[in-house]
Amino acid sequence: MLKEGIFLGKRYEILERVGSGGMADVYKGKDHKLNRFVAVKVLKSDYRSDEIFIQKFLSEAQAAAGLMHPNVVNVYDVGQDRGLYYMVMELVEGITLKDYIEKKGQLSANETISISIQMATGIQAAHDQHIIHRDIKPQNIIISIDGKVKVTDFGIARATTSTQTISTNVMGSVHYTSPEHAKGGNVDEKSDIYSAGITMYEMITGHVPFDGDSTVSVAIKHLQEEIPSPVKEVPEIPYSLECIILKCTQKNPERRYQNCQELILDLKRSLVDPEGDFVNNPEYIPGGDETIMMSDEDQRRVQNRNNYQQDYYEDEEDYDDGYGDDGYGDEEYDDYEDDYERSRGNGDSGSVVSSVLKVVVTLAIIIIAAVVIFMIVRSEGFFDKFSVDSPIKEEEETKQVSVPYVIGLTEAEAKDALSGEGLGYGVEDRKQSDEFERGQIISQTPEADQKVDVNTEIKVVVSLGKAVEKKKVPEVAGQDEAAARNVMTNSGFVVDVEQKEDDNVPAGKVITTAPAGGVEVVEGTKIILYVSKGSNKVTVPPLKGLTKEEAANTLAGMELSGSVSGEEFSDDVEEGKIISQSPAAGEKVPKNTAVTYVVSKGKEDKDDDKDPDRPSSPGGSSGDMPNVKGMEAGYAMSILDSYGYPASIVGYDSSTTMISGYVISQTLYDDGTVGLIVSEN
Repeated sequence: MLKEGIFLGKRYEILERVGSGGMADVYKGKDHKLNRFVAVKVLKSDYRSDEIFIQKFLSEAQAAAGLMHPNVVNVYDVGQDRGLYYMVMELVEGITLKDYIEKKGQLSANETISISIQMATGIQAAHDQHIIHRDIKPQNIIISIDGKVKVTDFGIARATTSTQTISTNVMGSVHYTSPEHAKGGNVDEKSDIYSAGITMYEMITGHVPFDGDSTVSVAIKHLQEEIPSPVKEVPEIPYSLECIILKCTQKNPERRYQNCQELILDLKRSLVDPEGDFVNNPEYIPGGDETIMMSDEDQRRVQNRNNYQQDYYEDEEDYDDGYGDDGYGDEEYDDYEDDYERSRGNGDSGSVVSSVLKVVVTLAIIIIAAVVIFMIVRSEGFFDKFSVDSPIKEEEETKQVSVPYVIGLTEAEAKDALSGEGLGYGVEDRKQSDEFERGQIISQTPEADQKVDVNTEIKVVVSLGKAVEKKKVPEVAGQDEAAARNVMTNSGFVVDVEQKEDDNVPAGKVITTAPAGGVEVVEGTKIILYVSKGSNKVTVPPLKGLTKEEAANTLAGMELSGSVSGEEFSDDVEEGKIISQSPAAGEKVPKNTAVTYVVSKGKEDKDDDKDPDRPSSPGGSSGDMPNVKGMEAGYAMSILDSYGYPASIVGYDSSTTMISGYVISQTLYDDGTVGLIVSEN
């Protein structure tokens, strides 16, 4: 354990430990170069001499380092200091989705969909970089205090290309793992989608679909058992959300969403049309997903893979720091099971003898059984019935049965009734019905009591429940808040108001609504009115000719801040007064923007000796000072220092084209130091 107050990389101060897992400790730290709090993940001393674990640790950083996205916990830096391997990550104040579910019991449909959209967006960002997460679960989803959902712990992520997937024995938490992952097959983006579907199932029901006494039993359930429909436990779940979850968790990857973008589109549509039948899953029959049959060899593979990990995963819920199961996800570094499985498979001559013995015994049993059956049949005179003189002929016609009456039954009851007669079940359509409750059979083809061949598929129409009257959301953009509220209330909608800054809509006027005007929704739906608080931008005042004190007062009155970016000689502006400014006068900028300005040093004395190697004005170039614009601030300062130009951050400014923490501009001062203006979004 690291002591509080020590520095890593001469930059990151350790403040306190916030989590500990099997392979690494996690600390809250402070980045003194960028003056921000961070999370520092440090590999434990037991593994610092193990090249395999070190490589796994570095691979995690590499997998996540290229992901800069609002729905992903970002990795800033990775390094080694005094034998310590560390990773610097975004510090997220919040709660894991797992804790949130346990706290609430189960989430509402709207909350489930909203969280799922952000979760899927983060996963899509990884997939866009050809990174498969491979361990999506609620423990690895963080909800920050401002409601932002972030995906974390890319510890067992693997890179892939568009034409190749990576197969490995490292498996994520077994309750959320896909069938192909549990079986040791190829894992691609659709495996993450399966895990996301299990996570959605847990959000809406409050628990995972499969549980068991061991990781092996849970893995086998993912392979062999159907995912139960969440509507059995949450009858009020919207039909579209039910279909989305069941499509995500299809055992056949080709029947799932092929990418997260498809999933996100359906989730957004589900918010607007909860009972819509728009999920493209034509082969899906509720409760009728195919089961993957496992060979003995497959079961042994699952057993071997999970025996090694069972003790580890059984305790997976015991600790959670918000960045993975055990402190930014250390379980993934234990990759020795490959050697373990190979050692079990070498020289096992006993298994060969056992297999041969089983075959011999099985054949003997079959022969004995056949002899006994033959003797019984012969003693009953069965063969006499088929003598040449016998008038009885073998029935050549296919067996037929009467179709049972299934109208009014639930889908499960109808399937049982038809299966009992040797008939198949298929959904022809789903329709609104005032007579039948949701999930009941409205009609059937062929009709009841008709004679049909065995194995005939009976087509049914399933009720979606009573048709709900929908209304169009009124168009109220540009109206006063009070008038818009009255229009919505009189139309039968519930109204909620959110204030937003807007540069184009006057204060007190409606900017837009959610759902948008013109969209048809169920009467009683909550409509959010987004009302303008006015513009957040102000016009930058002219500062030229003012003193620093006068400029500070002028800027404060406009809700802006200011700072000196340098000094220059001037023949036109007297000493102590401002020569130039940035942003320029008249430009519109957000409130609290920092305005920098250059102050006059008065007229230059032409007789003074000058250093010929020093630039004549701030911001000039001596020929060897590097240009660090667009670099990360800490790295830029180290580059300038190495060239003999001590650098420091003199101000922050917003930028629409540059990531926060990167250099916008640089200024060389007469004392040889360099001031940097850094982006702050």
